[in-house]
Amino acid sequence: MPSSSLYIISKEPQAGSLFIAIGLMEILKRSYKRVAVFKPVVLQKKDEDVKTILNIFNLDQSLEDGCGITLKKAEELFAYGEKAKLYEDLITSFESLCSKYDFVLCLGFSNQHFKEIIDFDLNLQIAKNFSSSIVGVISAKDKTVESIGEELLLWERGLKEEELKPFAFFINHMKDKLSCEVNSIKPFKEIPCFPIPYEKELDKPTILDFLDVSGGEVLNIKDERKLEQTINKPLIAAMHPEHFLDHFEDGDLVIVPADRSDILLTVMAANQTKGFPSASAVVIGGQAPISKNILKLLSSNDNFNVVLIKVPLDTMQISMQALKSVARITFKHRRKVALALGHFAKYVDTELIEKSLAKSSVNILTPAMFQHRLFARASKHKVRIVLPESMDERILRAAEIVHRRNLANIILLGKKETICNNGKALGINLDGLEFINPQDKNLLEKFTQNLYELRKEKGITIEAARDRMKNWTYFATMMVEQGLADAMVAGASHSTAETVLPALQIIKTKPGIEIVSSIFFMCLDTKVLVYGDCAIVPDPNPKELAQIAVESALSAKAFGIESIVAMLSYSSGESGKGEDVEKVREAVKIANSMRPDLLIEGPIQYDAAIDPEVGKKKMPGSRVAGRATVFIFPDLNTGNNTYKAVQRSTNAIAIGPVLQGLRKPVNDLSRGCSVEDIVSTIAITAVQAQQL
Repeated sequence: MPSSSLYIISKEPQAGSLFIAIGLMEILKRSYKRVAVFKPVVLQKKDEDVKTILNIFNLDQSLEDGCGITLKKAEELFAYGEKAKLYEDLITSFESLCSKYDFVLCLGFSNQHFKEIIDFDLNLQIAKNFSSSIVGVISAKDKTVESIGEELLLWERGLKEEELKPFAFFINHMKDKLSCEVNSIKPFKEIPCFPIPYEKELDKPTILDFLDVSGGEVLNIKDERKLEQTINKPLIAAMHPEHFLDHFEDGDLVIVPADRSDILLTVMAANQTKGFPSASAVVIGGQAPISKNILKLLSSNDNFNVVLIKVPLDTMQISMQALKSVARITFKHRRKVALALGHFAKYVDTELIEKSLAKSSVNILTPAMFQHRLFARASKHKVRIVLPESMDERILRAAEIVHRRNLANIILLGKKETICNNGKALGINLDGLEFINPQDKNLLEKFTQNLYELRKEKGITIEAARDRMKNWTYFATMMVEQGLADAMVAGASHSTAETVLPALQIIKTKPGIEIVSSIFFMCLDTKVLVYGDCAIVPDPNPKELAQIAVESALSAKAFGIESIVAMLSYSSGESGKGEDVEKVREAVKIANSMRPDLLIEGPIQYDAAIDPEVGKKKMPGSRVAGRATVFIFPDLNTGNNTYKAVQRSTNAIAIGPVLQGLRKPVNDLSRGCSVEDIVSTIAITAVQAQQL
C-alpha cells in the first residue's frame, strides 16, 4: 500500500511550524506503526528540526534519511536551471522513505535569504511532486482578522493554481478576541482551520538556548533538567542590592561581574525567601575569577538551585548575547515539548484530524501507538488525581508534565507555599495545580471520623483513626473516597503495602468483587496483550480467578484493547484432568455466569491461545484460540515468571502492575520509578477513573 504524507508549509519565519509538526506527529504515532519525517531542503545535513522530531518520538529512522538536499545545493541547481534535477533527487529520497514507512510527515523550509514568494512556490512544487496534502501554518502576530483572511485567500488561490489539496490550516499566536472571528472569514468551507492562542512560555528562550549562544560554562548544576528553565529577561546587576531587588523578577537571567559578591548573595537569599523572586540563572561575567569561598558557599547550599554560568565577557556583551538567544523547541527542551503537546491538544480537534487521515488497513498496535493513545484518552476527559508524595522531586516533575500535557488535574498534598518554593528551586512551574494541606484541622477531623465509622467494627478507636489520618497516603485515599479526588497514585517513596492497604480499608472492592488484583500491559512489537494476575493474588480459588478474568477483560476494554480472554492451564479444552485444571474449568464457568457478554474460554494452553495454527489444532471451533488478547494465569507463580520471561525474551515493554477491583482507582509506583513512569501511571489511572 502506498504511503500517505502531509507537507507542512509556512509563508513566514517564526510562524510555529515545528510546534505544529510536533502536534501532528503525536497524532500520527497513534495511528500508524512506522512514521517518518522528511525535510526536503535543509540549511545543513544534520537539521535540528528533523533531529528534534526523531528524538521526541523515538522514530526508527536515521537523521540522514530525514534530510534532503542543502539550501546551498538547491540554490546552485536553481542558478544553473536544473530544477528537474532538484525534483528528481528529492522524489528519489521521498519514495525511498515511502517504501519503508506507513506515513511521511514533510517539513517545509523557510529561509530569509530566499525571497518569500520563491520560498513558498518551491514548497508547493515539491509537495505536488510528492502528492502530499498541504498543512498551512500562519502566524497571527500583529495581524488583524482581515489580514489573516487575506492570507487565507492567497493560500486558497495558490493551492488551486497548483491543484494541491489542503488538509488543514493552523493559525498560531492568536489573541483571544480574534479566535472566535477567524472561522467566519476563512475561504475553505470543508477544510479544518484551527486558531491556537499565544503561549508566552513557548516564545521564551531557555538557559540551554543562552548557553548555545554564549558558550558559557555551568559551574554548579549537574541535573540538565534545570537548564530547561525559561528566561524572563536579561538583567544587568550593576546597582546596589536594594535597587537590584526593585528590578528583579521571577525567571530573570541575572548578569553580574565576578567581583559583585553582594549581588550573588542577594540572589541566593531571594531564592530562599518567601515573597521574593528566583532567578533562572546567574551569569558571572569578566575575566576575573569568582571568589572560591563565594562559589563554595553557593554550590554547597542544597536549597540554592539557581544555575551559575561563567562567561568571560563584560556584562553588556553578555546582555547582547542573551537578547540574541532565540526561543526554540528541541528534544532537550522536555518541559517545552510537554507544554507544546498539551497546548496543541487543548486547541486542536485531534479526533477530526484522525478521521481525515487515510488509515492503513493493517490492524496493529505498537508500544508507541499504545502510549500515544493512552495519553489521548486521558486528556479527553480530565479527572482529578491526588499525589500524596509531594516531597519527592520526581513527583513534582511528573506533575508539571501531566499539567502541561493536559492529561489530568493534579492535586498535591502539602503546604502550597512549601511545595511551590521547592518547585521554584528546581525550576518547575506548578501554577494551575491544586494544593490541599493534610494538616488542615477541619479535613483531618472529618476524615478521622470517616475512618472511625468505616473501621469501628474492626476494632479501631478514634485515637487510632486520627493517628492513621496523619499518614498522607491514608489522607489521600480518604480524599478519593469522599469525592475530593477521582483517584490516587502513590508509592514513589513508600512500599506497595503502604499504598494498597489504605485503599482496601477505605475504598474497598467493587460490588460483586472480593479481591484486588492486577494486570500488566505487555507491549510487543505489533500488539499489546494483557496479563493477569502477575503481582497481587498468590493462589486464587476458582471464584477469585473468575473475578480476575472479568476485571482484566474490562480493564483491557477500557484501554481500547479488544477483550478476548484465555484462562490458562497446562491442558486445552477437555483433554486434561487434575485439581489445577479443574480449578480453571470451574473459574471459566463462574466468569461466564458473571459476564455472559464477555468472550472468555479455558482451560487453554498459552501456545494455543496466542498462535492461530496451534489453536486450530488443539481447540478447533474455539472463538478464543489463536486470537487471545487477555491472558489469565492460574496463580501468581506462573503469572509473574511468565511476564518476566516474555519481557526478557522478546524485549517487550511491561507496563504495570495496574491495580483493578477497587471501587475507585488507586495505583502503586515502584520506589525506583522514573519521571516518565509516573506520568504513564497517572495517565493509566486517569483512564480508569473515567470509567466510573
